[in-house]
Amino acid sequence: MRRPPRLWLLLAGACVIPAVLDAFQMYLQRGLGQYGDVSWRIVLWQGSEWLILGALTPITYYLGRRFPLRRPRLARSIVAHVIGALVLCIAWAAAGALLRLILGEGPGNGSLRRYLASWMLTSLPWSVFMYFTVLGCVYAFSYWAEAREREAQAARLTAQLAEARLGALRMQLNPHFLFNSLNALNVLVRDARHVEATRMLELLSDVLRQVLRTDQPHEIPLDEELRFLRQYLAIEQVRFSDRLRVSFVVDDTLLDAAVPGFVLQPLVENALRHGVSKKRSAGALEIGAKRDDRVLTLWVRDDGPGLEPTSREGVGLTNTRERLRTLYGDEAELVLSGDEGGTVATIRIPLRRLGSPERSDA
Repeated sequence: MRRPPRLWLLLAGACVIPAVLDAFQMYLQRGLGQYGDVSWRIVLWQGSEWLILGALTPITYYLGRRFPLRRPRLARSIVAHVIGALVLCIAWAAAGALLRLILGEGPGNGSLRRYLASWMLTSLPWSVFMYFTVLGCVYAFSYWAEAREREAQAARLTAQLAEARLGALRMQLNPHFLFNSLNALNVLVRDARHVEATRMLELLSDVLRQVLRTDQPHEIPLDEELRFLRQYLAIEQVRFSDRLRVSFVVDDTLLDAAVPGFVLQPLVENALRHGVSKKRSAGALEIGAKRDDRVLTLWVRDDGPGLEPTSREGVGLTNTRERLRTLYGDEAELVLSGDEGGTVATIRIPLRRLGSPERSDA
């Protein structure tokens, strides 16, 4: 079993309290004449008995660690602790009797052997009780320490699993974004729109520099996410020309809110592909963020033809759902809704300011 640090010192030190109380109780009884004329030596001996027990605590502590009450050696451990309780009884009684002799409060004219045997029999029930009480404390602290260690280990494993999962999802998202951007660039080149293609290459290099960073944290400020989104939309503006109108409806007090990195880009990409690009006229795209109590709500709205009943989610949306589930569990959701007037993708996550350990904002 694990050894709680300096536990035996704590248990031994705890004996100081009953020692003081017992000596004080005997002192008061001496003053009240409860037991006749009680000498100061008896008062000292009465308190010292508990200090002797504290000094003998390592016996119980060592045996508790050496013989844990666990299968398959439970019977052997019980026998060892019964012997330990008897050893404590003999040591405690012998030390107490010796101290009494030193203080001049011995058996008088009686036999020392009979006095010692009588004192051991008197001390036996109390010694056994104190042995197993201390043993219970040792096991309680040991099992508590083991439980805390298991919880910490489980938390570390969960964090490592989440880190690996998020890393895999990010590796999936980066090439997905790159392939889509290169496909859009290919369309511009094929249509001989060389000026737009050149401009798009310049913008794409800046965006890819940020996307392919390996030191990117899993959560970033909303302001940084919106800044990246504006760079991405600048690329799409080259492709759509004057057919795309973008508006941002964001509460400025939420710019330091924590959001998963690149969480809005797949929603915007989905809105452009299934909404704006399917319109013959100009399309509108709205990106917003607001606070609902302790929940941060993000949304991307387009004015396209709306959701198709048989449409399946692509890599971007599936990836986003998995990232939200990994980061926030049941506290986050991604909902797609809409009609013939367009589609809205809504994300709800716990509102947390970066730099705060809590996942909520009072």
